[in-house]
Amino acid sequence: MSLTHTLSICWSLIRASIRGQMQYRASFLMEVAAGLAYQSMGFVFIWAVLSRFQSLGGWSLREIALLYGMRLAAHGLYMLCFSNVVRIDDFVREGGYDRFLVRPIPPLLQLMFSSIRVTVVGDVLGGIVILMAALTQVDIAWSAANVALLVLALIGGALINGAFQIGPAALTFRFLESWTLRIIFDDIFSRFGSCPTSILDRPIRSVLTFIVPMAFMAYLPAAAPLGRETYLPVWTGWLSPLVGVIVFGLALWLFVRASRGYQSSGH
Repeated sequence: MSLTHTLSICWSLIRASIRGQMQYRASFLMEVAAGLAYQSMGFVFIWAVLSRFQSLGGWSLREIALLYGMRLAAHGLYMLCFSNVVRIDDFVREGGYDRFLVRPIPPLLQLMFSSIRVTVVGDVLGGIVILMAALTQVDIAWSAANVALLVLALIGGALINGAFQIGPAALTFRFLESWTLRIIFDDIFSRFGSCPTSILDRPIRSVLTFIVPMAFMAYLPAAAPLGRETYLPVWTGWLSPLVGVIVFGLALWLFVRASRGYQSSGH
């Protein structure tokens, strides 16, 4: 099957999913509003803390808002494409994954696009609003290079976020469940992704930079245009999209390899 035909089928799945969900527009609007409110509360908490202590690791509230907006926008982009991965346990345990195996496109693409949760638009909007507001307040020497860096960092961040959901999801084919590990990674990204990684102890900082490369989602790519010194050379901020591609590629390889051991439940 050609790539064009595969993409056409994926687009048809996306359209069908969106049309189905938009039949209940009031529910859609309420869920988007709930997503906006939930994500905004995280920033309100940070604002409350910094209003008392003025800065966090030398980063002002405006700069922390930039980190928060970048992390949240990247998370929202990931959710738009990969939110259905959260159902992998049910698909495997109940035999629903069988349907993916008899259709003419890769099972992972079907898992990703058979149900697009349009309600995560709230996450994307919240991240973009906070990011845009922060960009008007921080001191950045605007150039085409810095604009490109921020855009590519959002893509890289989404790939990093997705990698640490798809990678653990591969364990479902062996153990029938992986949601606990996926929740742990999601919690790590939510708790530490919006703060300067430099404030953490060196062992934790090393893990969140070189093993679970959360620092490449917002902290390192934001430090470069801000001219902030970090524990790594300033040019490492430009590695965000490359790191994203590498870890996402590894996660895809692990998922595809593990899926070969899938055994139907017979339901």
